[in-house]
Amino acid sequence: EETAAIGPLRTDKVAIPGTSEMYEITRPLDFDSLLDSAAEDPQQNLPYWAELWPSGIALAAEVLNASDSLDDVRALELGCGLGVTAIAALQRGVSLLVTDYASESLSLCALNTARNVGRTPVASRVNWREPDPAFLRIVSDGLPLVLAADVLYEGRDVEPLRELVERVVAPGGMLWLAEPGRPPAKRFVEEMTEAGWLDTVTT
Repeated sequence: EETAAIGPLRTDKVAIPGTSEMYEITRPLDFDSLLDSAAEDPQQNLPYWAELWPSGIALAAEVLNASDSLDDVRALELGCGLGVTAIAALQRGVSLLVTDYASESLSLCALNTARNVGRTPVASRVNWREPDPAFLRIVSDGLPLVLAADVLYEGRDVEPLRELVERVVAPGGMLWLAEPGRPPAKRFVEEMTEAGWLDTVTT
């Protein structure tokens, strides 16, 4: 099994605010060993995917509580992590493509979506700082919805994310970005609004 290579795992129950949903989420037990492995990564991507972040849970709640129908809406998730938001999107009938830099993340996202929804999204390993041509071809027509939670940790993330979002969000489409107010995220939102994007905030 692919998840066996990740090491010891634990399963937590995760309540989604504003809903009656309680997800069972499997994640790595030993974060420190993942940090040690990341030290050898030339991209210096830390294993943020291995944690349960409040922003991912908040984005899942936003998806579940969305008033508009999401049935068969094509969506892309950047940085799927453990799959919390993906579970909500699949529950709402979204036609979902999940991406992450870490193959371990994609494995656990598949495990967690299968457990909680009974099916899995299409998945692709993508470094969105340097997206490869094959991925860009897949999303070349644009998507009406892009989901991202806790993806802006560092200043180096801002410009690549902006370039990718402007490339893959279809005209009239939306980016749903969940984040706790880190400086890179603030800068990203400022640059996007200056470029003509409409910023609507929910808390």
